[in-house]
Amino acid sequence: MSNWWRKPRRERGDVPGWVMVTLMTAGIVAALTAIAGPRLSAMLDSALTAVGG
Repeated sequence: MSNWWRKPRRERGDVPGWVMVTLMTAGIVAALTAIAGPRLSAMLDSALTAVGG
């Protein structure tokens, strides 16, 4: 008996797109944090000092 009424399964790639986007986003955030982290921390400290008096 054939299953002519069932749709054939779609072929999938090795890595789904959302996994790749998530890993790339995490990599970008990590790189920006490593590069700009100290400067952003200094800016936050100076802003809080200016507001606090």
